[in-house]
Amino acid sequence: MSTTTIVRMNGYNTTAEEKINLNWPERYISIAAGVKLGFSGLRHLFKSPFTSLLKLGAGGYLMNRGITGHCELYSQMGKDTTEPVNINIRYSFTVTKPRSAVYSFWRKLDNLPLFMSHLESVDVLDNERSHWVLKLPAGVANVSWDAQIVMDVPGEFIGWSSLPGSIIDNAGKVRFRDTPDGGTLIDLLITYQPPAGGIGASVAHILNPVFKNMVDTDVQNFRQYMDMADLEEVVIIV
Repeated sequence: MSTTTIVRMNGYNTTAEEKINLNWPERYISIAAGVKLGFSGLRHLFKSPFTSLLKLGAGGYLMNRGITGHCELYSQMGKDTTEPVNINIRYSFTVTKPRSAVYSFWRKLDNLPLFMSHLESVDVLDNERSHWVLKLPAGVANVSWDAQIVMDVPGEFIGWSSLPGSIIDNAGKVRFRDTPDGGTLIDLLITYQPPAGGIGASVAHILNPVFKNMVDTDVQNFRQYMDMADLEEVVIIV
């Protein structure tokens, strides 16, 4: 996304493409800070002219930054806060059960709510597609989406991704490896993408600790569940 700025120079109009590289929360903050500095400068213009002129200049810069959505300093740094931000959560942990049994348990996706406390349900639609329902905190509402298995190596690896149009773009992959004592080492990566555009970076900043705490709890629940469960019985539960 870009805005076209008209510049008058020596009687001629020229155009310069300025890429919008500020998200909306940052633009609002810039405008608010600019207005505050501007009013402060005007109030004390005759009492402290030098300081007031500095405030007016800084206020004007911040207001222009917020209104246009363009920051030249960010351009020089290659920074763009309007771009989608991924929340990546990685975990490696071990369980005492053998790899084949742990893989089989995880591959039956409707088992996941047994230890993922933030999931209301996972309904398996066919061998690849499933419908997920997420419980939001404090019972505010439920959010659902459809996902698809994108890679499946029996006994070793499962990868999944939400389908286009999902309210929360997300994906994950889990790898299973043997440990010397007959248990299983699990490498887990879960990726969420908050809404893109203006609020993406700000939402990511808020959601990152929330999702991390959720996954922390899920990992601990999974380890405890594996230690207590008879997997041969659990896997065939319908």
